[in-house]
Formats: sequence, C-alpha cells, structure tokens
Amino acid sequence: LIESARANQATARGALLPSLNAQGSASRGVNQPDAPVATTVQAGLQASWELDLVGAKSAVSKAALAQLEGTQAQWHEARVAVAAEVANTYYSLSACQQLLNVARQDVASRAETARLAELSAKAGFTAPSVAALARASAADGNSRVTQQTASCDLNVKALVALTALPEQTLRKKLQPLSAQAAQAAPIAIASVPAQTLTQRPDVYAAEREVVVASAQVGSAKAQRYPRLTLDGNLGALSYTSRGTETSLQTWSFGPLALKLPVFDAGQRKANVLAAEAAYEQAVAAYRGKVRQAVREVEEARVNLQSTDARRLDAETATRGYAESLAATEARYRQGLASLVELEDARRMALASQSAQLNLQGDRNRAWVSLYRALGGGWDAAQAAR
Repeated sequence: LIESARANQATARGALLPSLNAQGSASRGVNQPDAPVATTVQAGLQASWELDLVGAKSAVSKAALAQLEGTQAQWHEARVAVAAEVANTYYSLSACQQLLNVARQDVASRAETARLAELSAKAGFTAPSVAALARASAADGNSRVTQQTASCDLNVKALVALTALPEQTLRKKLQPLSAQAAQAAPIAIASVPAQTLTQRPDVYAAEREVVVASAQVGSAKAQRYPRLTLDGNLGALSYTSRGTETSLQTWSFGPLALKLPVFDAGQRKANVLAAEAAYEQAVAAYRGKVRQAVREVEEARVNLQSTDARRLDAETATRGYAESLAATEARYRQGLASLVELEDARRMALASQSAQLNLQGDRNRAWVSLYRALGGGWDAAQAAR
C-alpha cells in the first residue's frame, strides 16, 4: 500500500511539469520508380504542458502526498498494535507462571494434608470420609496445576505467532525472566495534554484523509474552469542519395490551446457535490477518531488509578489469609481444627493470591492500553520516512 501510494504521489507530482518525448527513425530504399537508393534519418523532440491555471493538478498532488502520509501512519499503527499485543501476551504469561507457582505450592500442601489424613484414618483417629475428602482436595489441586500449565503453554504459542520466533528460541529467551514478575512503569499520570493525541497514527491518518478529501473538492471544482495547454516540437531530417546529403530542421511553438467547458448536463457540478459529501464524511470520521482516542486514554487512566487504589487492600488481604491458613494448618495438625476448616482457609488464601496476581496483570494491561492510546511513541514527523 505504501509503495502504491508513493507511486501515485510521483505520478501526481510529475503531472505538474511539462512532458518531453523523443523519437527517431531511419530508412533506406527506393521511394519512387527509376529513383536511386536513398537513406532517410529523422529525429525529433515533442513537448506538452498543461498549465495549472486554477490549481487542479496542485490539488491532486497535495491529495496524493496526504494519502501517502496517511498510508504510512496506518503502517505505524499496525506496528504499535503488534507491540501492544506482544506486551499483553507477555504480561499474561508472566502472571500465568506466577499463578502456576502458587498452584504448585498449594498442591504440595494438599498432598501433605492428604498423607496425614490417610495415616490418621488408618490409625482410627478420624473417619474414612475425612481421608477421602483430603484425597479429593489433592486431586483437585493437581487438576488446577495441569490446567494452569496448559494456559501458560497457550500464551507461549501466542508469543510464537506474534514474534515469528522458533518456540525453542523463545522459551530460552523467556526462561531467565520467568523467575520474576513482569514490572510495569512505576509512575503516575495525572493528566494527558490534548495535543498528545495528535501523535496517534490512526488520528493522524484520519486527519490526512480530511486533507485528501479537501484537495479532491478543489480538484473537482477546478474541472469547471478553463484548461490551457501548450505544445511544441523540434525536428531534424537528413536525406542522402547518390552521395548528396540534404538536411532539414523544423520547429514549432504551439498551439496554445484553451479548453472551456460549456455544457456537460450537470456532470461537473455533481462531481463537486460528491466530493463535498466525501469531505464531510472524512471530517466526521476524523472527529470520531479523536473522540475514540480521548475515550481510550481516559479508560486507561481510570484503570490505572483503580488498580493502584486496590493494590494495598489486595496485599493486606493476601497476607491476612496466608496467616490464617498457616494458623489453621497448625491447629489441624494438633487436632484442634477440622479438615473442612483447613480447606476453607486454603481456598480463601488461594483466591486472595490469585486476585492479587490478576490485579497486577490488570495494571500491566492498563499501562499497555495507555501506551497504545497515546500512539505508542510514534511521531508524525516520521510519517514521510
């Protein structure tokens, strides 16, 4: 698309300049009966130029340039979208691996509880149903680990598709990073300047579409006015026969032709109306893009503020439920708590840990959303590169 737009721009820019064509020919033979053999050589230059009296061709050239810039901005938008998707998938993989570590620790705890419950049941201290409940809990934990492992593998497959890297190479790159959580930017954004939205590739592309539509209106209007063309040629002829050479040079300047539209049954007026309607549509689309950009930025900021406000509460809840689980486990070993109480404490502790990790993932995704909403670091000055 970019190469096609660049070619269209070159064509439109070239139409502003005169065109020059060269031609040449050579022949040898007998031109009439009883005449000697003759050699004829011709060469010439022909020039043509349509003067841009009312700016019709300038409008077309301006539209082609704006279309090229808009196409390049759309390419940058695709790059930003891919970068954001890679970041989101990476954060999802990091959160998944942390949840997998939590699930494995939970499985180890459930397995130990099941072992103790089995010994207690065999000794006759607890009912067989208690041991059965402990075994079921351990099996449920194993199932959760298997499910979480599959989820992490799916994230890896998604990264392979997004990065086009071989899976083994990607896993090697991710291995040293899996031990720690993915960190988001530790900064706060109180407000975003309105002019920042102009660096979004989609907003810039929509603005270029408005320029294209405006130029097309000017071009359509220009077709209703006179058109002036100027031609010229320069030629040379050499005729050789029986050793005698005859040369002839010719040139002409003109004609200077003026074409004035008189009657077209309203076609040119209709073209102007259609171009103006397309311009109004482009303006409406541009306004819609700006409103959407404002919405995305505000939503990302709200999500950032929300996740930051919930962070301390989530950490407090996780610590509290972890301490409660540890105390309940100690009471269970001493026979002061039932297995049901232990399972309830474990369920709440696991849920709080999962909620905290999911909250971190939500915050990371909010940062990525803000990155994309602000244009992903793209600069409109680079559009022509």
